[in-house]
Amino acid sequence: MAAASPDPLAHYDAVLADLDGVITKTAGIHAAAWKATFDDFLAQRAEREGLPYEPFDIERDYRTYVDGKPREDGVRSFLESRGITLPPGHVSDSPDRASIAALAQRKNTYFRQQLDEGVEVHSDAVAMLRAARARGLRLAVVSSSKNCEAVLEATGLTDLFEARVDGRELARLALPGKPAPALFLEAARRLGVSPERAIVLEDAVSGVEAGVRGGFGLVVGVDRGGRSEALRRHGAHVAVSDLEAWMGGPSRRLPSALRSMDEIRRQLDERTPAVFLDYDGTLTPIVDRPDLATLSTSMRETVRLLAKHCTVAIVSGRDRSDVERLVDIDSLVYAGSHGFDIAGPGGLRLEHPEGARHTDDLERAAAELRRQLDSVAGVLVEPKRYALAVHYRLVSPQDVSRVRSAVDQAATTFSTLRKTGGKKIFELRPAIAWDKGKAVLWLLDALDLDRGEVLPLYLGDDVTDEDAFAALDGRGLSIRVGEPSTVSSRAQYGLTDTSEVERFLGELTALLIPPDRPAV
Repeated sequence: MAAASPDPLAHYDAVLADLDGVITKTAGIHAAAWKATFDDFLAQRAEREGLPYEPFDIERDYRTYVDGKPREDGVRSFLESRGITLPPGHVSDSPDRASIAALAQRKNTYFRQQLDEGVEVHSDAVAMLRAARARGLRLAVVSSSKNCEAVLEATGLTDLFEARVDGRELARLALPGKPAPALFLEAARRLGVSPERAIVLEDAVSGVEAGVRGGFGLVVGVDRGGRSEALRRHGAHVAVSDLEAWMGGPSRRLPSALRSMDEIRRQLDERTPAVFLDYDGTLTPIVDRPDLATLSTSMRETVRLLAKHCTVAIVSGRDRSDVERLVDIDSLVYAGSHGFDIAGPGGLRLEHPEGARHTDDLERAAAELRRQLDSVAGVLVEPKRYALAVHYRLVSPQDVSRVRSAVDQAATTFSTLRKTGGKKIFELRPAIAWDKGKAVLWLLDALDLDRGEVLPLYLGDDVTDEDAFAALDGRGLSIRVGEPSTVSSRAQYGLTDTSEVERFLGELTALLIPPDRPAV
């Protein structure tokens, strides 16, 4: 296929996306880590052998020899360009040894030191992938990096993908790296789609070549810096700089819900809102410890007053009993543990039947994680009825990888649980298809609110709230809380912080109070 159709997603069943440079802004971190690694090696070699020192050049050497390749292949390729031969070595080699494996380890050390400082995403790619998933396309991330899982966790995007084929899988399955197509073909196999029915998103020449060699239906070269011609020359069917704009979506900041009150009021004409609210980060600011996230008196009064005029539900990752205690308003519906445990006025009660069967494994996982992480300063293991949260906001950067590894091991040991993430948190939840979006849809039905005269509104700030935003797409309004320029979202509107949430809820209440009747 030589070009995209007017609807780029038409006729395809899946999207296979590279990570670094396509989804995340980690290509620069990789390039800097490679430069630090090779400059150290080249400088020591030049001094030892009396040779001229020529440093690693990011513009020339990174793109040509290492970008998109497995670490050892990248080391070997660059050294060959300089006429240098080293023994392959072993993964157990210390980083200061002169071997390919040692240099690969040294590069990874530099990269991981920067990773825990935070990772930004390319919002156009995340928006495009979310839109593709909403249309029923299956998603896989395909990366040569062994740090793929850690990067996804750092960005909160783990749950976006059904399959992950990365550097660890490449080693485990003994697959050849890019530009061979094996990684992409394995991802297509895991999704159950044929290559000609899949789209490949790649920013590296080696990745584009892999997509072409694998016979994929559409290979999109993602140009993150004036490289469209090179991507096309190596086989990309199209080269684009903005994936969201390419598929016809807007590339913009979320409009402010406060400045859009007239528009929201028009949507509420002859309709009653049903308001769903996240707790942490939405009704209260994010704090270092979850027990410190207390609801202000003014926010509690604002929510209490709104609940006199419409249905209000709290949908939180916290235990239901915990969030009930913190909010302390009897007239609200409470959905705890991401919707596994729901209760409300009039005897409303729902506990997910499958979730209840996982509580023993959650307790055992909590005990094991406490044992493994007892000596890690700042870590907080928080058991819940239907989930297990491991908070690392107060953990020093050099210890975060230890926390991550312990949670990974627990997820492997207890196969009934799945690992998810959020803002400075790892979570283990029952490995069943249930999330905040499904909880909101269940509540609309259970409360007899799934009617044309009801307009659902959902306010949330975290990646777990995106499931609710997606569930209400086309049937309600969704509002993301937080700086809208830092992350792509399925929400229609934005509010910058909890103070704006309070103002918005107050103005929404004012719209619901008849002008001849005072507020209660």
